[in-house]
Amino acid sequence: MNDQQLLRYSRHILLDQIGIDGQQKINQAHALIIGAGGLGSPAAFYLASAGVGKITLVDNDVVDLTNLQRQILHTTERIGQPKVSSGQQTLQQINPEIEIVALQERLQGKRLEQLVQSATIVLDCCDNFTTRHAVNQACVDYAVPLVSGAAISFDGQISVFDTRDNTSPCYACLFPPDQQFEEAQCSTMGVFAPLVGIIGSTQAAEALKVIMGIGKPLIGRLLLLDAQNMEWTPIRVARNATCAVCGKRHPA
Repeated sequence: MNDQQLLRYSRHILLDQIGIDGQQKINQAHALIIGAGGLGSPAAFYLASAGVGKITLVDNDVVDLTNLQRQILHTTERIGQPKVSSGQQTLQQINPEIEIVALQERLQGKRLEQLVQSATIVLDCCDNFTTRHAVNQACVDYAVPLVSGAAISFDGQISVFDTRDNTSPCYACLFPPDQQFEEAQCSTMGVFAPLVGIIGSTQAAEALKVIMGIGKPLIGRLLLLDAQNMEWTPIRVARNATCAVCGKRHPA
């Protein structure tokens, strides 16, 4: 790292658990963020400011006035612009040293697989089960760790799925793709603005821990947040040996 980088990241480097080696791992990492909305905004903010060397931001939507109550990557002047372009502009202003790739598309199939395969870590910040399951499948197939978050109304959840660890469940172990779950949307249910900030920031924290290999990530744990009462509830989650997605990857 040069002198400017040593100064920019000095408050990380001062931490014994991180130091120069940990910061270099961050600088060399590639984070794929699926979704540039409520969760993706704070997650991208902190990964960019922390110095993740390459961030690929994927979202096929445009900035809408109703987004601005919580999606802090965007501004009033950017209404109508692609969210990824708005996000790219914000992140480059925060940290011009890193590479921001903006993709206005809905990832699926081979395209999704290629991007997941190229990433150090994936953050699922989307808002629908179809995309979550597709991202999870690709992460399992290519053994790329996945940090998954969700938020609606006053309720949030976050977990880390890393099938490089034989004991780690995948997203499908918790939410089997063949089961029906209610698809709640912010547009109909509403969402408490700071909730997405809390969950998205926690996703960034977990991603950085995984990148550096420090601490205890939320592998095998689903962390639930009731923001109305500000109560966190951890739930232990075991790998499903018969999971249709990850069951055959490792022995039970």
